[in-house]
Amino acid sequence: MSLYKLARDNDMETLTDRAKNSDSAAVRRRAAEMLGDVGDPGDDRTVDVLIHLARNDDDDSVRAAGVDALGDLGDGCVERLLAEEFGVDPAAADWAAVRAYAKALQSSVPEFRMAAANALGDLGDSDAVKPLVGGLGDDDPRVRERACYALGQIGDPRPVGKLKQRLDDDHGAVKAAAADALGTIASQPALSALVDLLDDDNPSIRRVAANALGNASSAEPVPMLASALGDEHDTVRRTAVFSIIELLSNAPTKQSHAVRDAVVSELKQADDETVLGPLTEILEDASQARQRRNAVWFLGRVTSDDPPDAVVDALVEALGDDDKMTAQFAATSISNLDGLYVESTLISLLRDDEASTEARAKAAYSLGDVGGSRAKEALDRITDEDVEKEVRKRAFASLSKLGGARQ
Repeated sequence: MSLYKLARDNDMETLTDRAKNSDSAAVRRRAAEMLGDVGDPGDDRTVDVLIHLARNDDDDSVRAAGVDALGDLGDGCVERLLAEEFGVDPAAADWAAVRAYAKALQSSVPEFRMAAANALGDLGDSDAVKPLVGGLGDDDPRVRERACYALGQIGDPRPVGKLKQRLDDDHGAVKAAAADALGTIASQPALSALVDLLDDDNPSIRRVAANALGNASSAEPVPMLASALGDEHDTVRRTAVFSIIELLSNAPTKQSHAVRDAVVSELKQADDETVLGPLTEILEDASQARQRRNAVWFLGRVTSDDPPDAVVDALVEALGDDDKMTAQFAATSISNLDGLYVESTLISLLRDDEASTEARAKAAYSLGDVGGSRAKEALDRITDEDVEKEVRKRAFASLSKLGGARQ
């Protein structure tokens, strides 16, 4: 049975057995990774097997996977590893734990140094910055990588200069981790360093930089991200779209208005696959109302008159959004569209008795802008039916615009 199926079926007993006893290092490593993804930190067997791998496996990639899986499990699992190896009290006060983990960061075993960096990051204590900065110069790139991530978790701006130095690291994973940390810290010097990475030769680094810039607290990086919409790699372009929306959602309203029009012109020049897919995903998945509002607003301005069906579906679905401004933006954006599918989708919503009154009323309103003879027929029928007053009102108004209102 495959490891994937074991994880899907939650067969922890067999998965832990494969992690511990398989003759293949690749299998042990992948099983450890899956235990970190699906395991329970309260399951002593899972934690014990991962600790065993981190301490005793004869393959360094498996030991590293054991350390990272313990970190993924959370709930003090890495601390249990360090407690067993160095006698650290997992319940110690933060200052004592920082001192103990800083000592473990000097271990001759790189996997223990990795674990110590992870644990210091989990603590989130600013006293951990100094030993972690020391870890940035570790001989093992895996330790440097985890020290970068840990400094990002803490978020203290003091190590920005040292993290910038790691942007020239010979190992791409370290470079990416440093970029991620700088984006999380998001101070002005940190963001300035990331902008330079948008021109890096490595597309993975450019993607990381574009993603990290989305953590800024102002819209300042938006023009730089807009330039990344022309990147030769799709993943960089799509990431730039996500970050632009994130920045405009978080920036002060006055500041975001200053760059919106410029961003629209940039988004229009990018191909549909780059722009429309990410905007649709944001509209469907974002939990913050401001993100959905921005996605709807941009879709109405960068989508062609005859857009892909997925865009129409997302905008029509947004007519029922709990956030009234998002729903209103969706109605306005739909009014800019054209095509039989737009009309058909709106008619389906109008006829859906299970949809909210607000959504059906907005569908009726939008049909007045995009509808034809089929819309007239549907709206005319609605005015005769015993439906909500607001829906009838919008239907009459749309029929007037379409020249089909009865006197």
